[in-house]
Amino acid sequence: MPLFGGSKPDHPMADIKQAKTIIADLPPNDAIKALDEITFWLDSISRADGFKVDYSYELYGLLDRVGKVHQRKLSQEYLTTDRQEKFRENKLWTASFDFWKTLGNAYSQCLEQFQAGARGARAVKKLIPAISCRVLRALSLQLKWVMLRYGPIADRVWGDLGQVFFFAENRGIAGEEVEVYPGLHGQSSVQQEFLKALMLGISSTDGLTPVRQEIAERLVAHFGKMYIMQKRPAAGCNYCFDLAMRKPAMRALKRVEVTPTMRYFGAGNALPALRQVMEKTKADGCLPADINLGGAYDTDIVLSVMRHLAMYWSEDPPARHSERRKTATRLTVIHGFQDMLKWLDPVQDAESLDFNVQNAGTESWIVENVSDGGYGAIIPQVKGDWIKIGSLLGVQAERSRFWGAGIVRRITRDEYQQRRVGIQVFSTAIIPVRVAPAGEVSSINVTRDSEAAVLLSTSPDKKGEIAMLLTPGTYVASQTLEMIVRGKSYILIPSRLNESGEDFDWASFKIMQRQ
Repeated sequence: MPLFGGSKPDHPMADIKQAKTIIADLPPNDAIKALDEITFWLDSISRADGFKVDYSYELYGLLDRVGKVHQRKLSQEYLTTDRQEKFRENKLWTASFDFWKTLGNAYSQCLEQFQAGARGARAVKKLIPAISCRVLRALSLQLKWVMLRYGPIADRVWGDLGQVFFFAENRGIAGEEVEVYPGLHGQSSVQQEFLKALMLGISSTDGLTPVRQEIAERLVAHFGKMYIMQKRPAAGCNYCFDLAMRKPAMRALKRVEVTPTMRYFGAGNALPALRQVMEKTKADGCLPADINLGGAYDTDIVLSVMRHLAMYWSEDPPARHSERRKTATRLTVIHGFQDMLKWLDPVQDAESLDFNVQNAGTESWIVENVSDGGYGAIIPQVKGDWIKIGSLLGVQAERSRFWGAGIVRRITRDEYQQRRVGIQVFSTAIIPVRVAPAGEVSSINVTRDSEAAVLLSTSPDKKGEIAMLLTPGTYVASQTLEMIVRGKSYILIPSRLNESGEDFDWASFKIMQRQ
């Protein structure tokens, strides 16, 4: 602490020229190291005594701008890194999350020092709306990075969001549009940034893969100006958030008590605007030019994310179709289509001469709840690096004689870092079969020789259809298949492709027995 107010603090960045030199000397080709150093300096400045508020803010701005360049590189790598590369994935995630957390804390300190009347407070008075926006944006990005890991959102994040908005609202600056950052998309307001964070929070991203989560976060930000908020229940405000509580937003149900700190919000005009973009994207085969997703993505993937957001932004978001019942049992799990085939029909892998194939490759998960549609399970800590949204599973309940099939639909991580998954089960009894093209082989036939498949139906449904798992790319709408099961031959006429995953096609067929 300086003895007299005019002297500078004893810190390497107390001189602006020296600070710029330190920043310029950051490693240009090592984004993780550079971002770690930037995070260090942000924390160091915030802990140092003697900095004026306006000068601290100037330094934070310099580090913020440079840090984003490196963080963007890490984000791109994170979304394209094999999820099984655990060590690298952890380094990328930690560097990114720590940067956003430390940056948010630094800008929050500026607000606290302004309110306390610290030295330099007057100089930042006009900047308070922009500083508040920067805090909220950093909190929103912390939210995003925790969601990418399907982790629990710390109560601190929700508490800080409410506190910053409450501060801005009381000062009458919440709706003031300001330049948060220079350049395109830099204009915003405290209310817009607050609502973007809340809308991201209610969009159920734990049911999306990381890449789809990235797209969802960008789309939520794009429609930020259209969201609505009221102090009392109102049409279109389907969710509510208590500024005084450290809890996430929830559905605005009639039984929820109206309090002075409760805020009701919803998609507003963003929902019809999103649907309009969906229709235009379908018609044109590409996104409108004014939507920036930060990268190039397959149009079908973007449309699937838009459909997901439209469901959760609507007046009637998806609800659980059947009651969840608590239980305590174990589930034996097989990963992927090929392992499923090995378990169901081990003789197909005769070249391996592994007569104990059915004793390997399984995991034992703890089921904590069950419904008519599937399971909620806890994954053992040492297992499951392969798990992601859309993973195909073979499942066998503890007391069942039969194997079933399901897909991971939801992933969360609790405060103890245990991963929990929601599994949709689409068959409780699966049967190994062989399929081949029916009739003469032609250029449209993908399956030329008989190959293994998995029958998901023990009998045709009311439409006379059965469902099957096939190797990826096998389903062709114009290709009739012949199925051999237990010595009998059946003709399969394609009806629809229900879902296509990394290692499977899940399809439905009309079935007829050969005479």
